[in-house]
Amino acid sequence: MSVVLLSLCAAVAYGLSDFVGGMLTRRTSAWAVATASQVAATILVIAFASFTPTWPPINTLIWGAFGGVGSGAGNVLIYRGLGAGRMTVVAPVSALAAAALPVVVGILGGDRPGVLALVGVATALPAVWLVSGGGVSLKGTNLREVVNGLAAGLGFGVQFSALGQIPASAGLTPLALSQIVSVTTIVVAALVVGGAWLPRERYSRLGVIAGLLAGIATIAFQWATQAGMLTIAGVLASLYPAVTVVLAAVGLRETIRGIQGVGLALAAAAILLIAVGVRQ
Repeated sequence: MSVVLLSLCAAVAYGLSDFVGGMLTRRTSAWAVATASQVAATILVIAFASFTPTWPPINTLIWGAFGGVGSGAGNVLIYRGLGAGRMTVVAPVSALAAAALPVVVGILGGDRPGVLALVGVATALPAVWLVSGGGVSLKGTNLREVVNGLAAGLGFGVQFSALGQIPASAGLTPLALSQIVSVTTIVVAALVVGGAWLPRERYSRLGVIAGLLAGIATIAFQWATQAGMLTIAGVLASLYPAVTVVLAAVGLRETIRGIQGVGLALAAAAILLIAVGVRQ
């Protein structure tokens, strides 16, 4: 499968996971949902990795662990940011940071997309911002909201960038380690801040659904980076907020604001430009 198709599969699965997780956290502890979700994702990745067992070089395991720290930190920081500040500020800042870092790392690492693909990447970045709720008035925004959003996005960007350093020959073992480290990071953070992280009741245990979707997304993203450039995989996978927005509009009858509609249109244009550019 191509890097474009795998990356879009990752974006769809991440978007579905966020939608399910968001619905559950309205009814129970976000920490408990996050724990159940990440444990389920870890089990799924380990199951996939067992079909092609390998013992990869130590440097790939280090990249996997580094990605796990980024993933765990991103989850912790996004919950902290959304809980302490305005979603309309935290969400777009985090999404843009998560999209931009893999692009920078990929280009610095030697990625050289064609002209059309590069235009698509440049189009996707504002699309991520707008579809996530950006473009709203930033009047009254405080520094904490921006810092929390930026830190969360950088955490996810680190995850994407680290996974992009793992070659296909390493299999999924480094990704399994990444998931284990992510779960550990979330639990430790919850213990430090006193969060209710144990999934004791029904809604928190349903976080397993979000986790299975997230696991599928992460596997697809790992394969995407192994099939093509990190620059392309990272920016396409980061379009996942578009999926969440559409699901919220269809399933919850939430209104898609005009600025989000522009973001969706730009996202579609970016996908087309990148798909055509990669094939050239």
